[in-house]
Amino acid sequence: MYYTTDGRVEVDNNAAERALRTVALGRRNYLFGGSDAGGERAASMYCLIGSAKLNGIDPEAYLNTVLARIAEHPINRIDELLPWNLYPAQAAPLQKAA
Repeated sequence: MYYTTDGRVEVDNNAAERALRTVALGRRNYLFGGSDAGGERAASMYCLIGSAKLNGIDPEAYLNTVLARIAEHPINRIDELLPWNLYPAQAAPLQKAA
């Protein structure tokens, strides 16, 4: 009933449910990580994909670019391949708190 008194509040929680859908769909797949190291690698991939999405960058295009460059890229400059550094013009601007 709170949404009837405040126009800023959404009527439903579809956005939250969509955000959790990835976790629910992948839950069974998480059982087959193979080992702790496999789970850590999967977590790293999910973090990179999530960071790309949060920065307004297509995750598939981002991963294709990174995989094409990473073999020749110096390890001490690996942060240059993070989504917000690789595509600074496409990265979504951070909203300032009012």
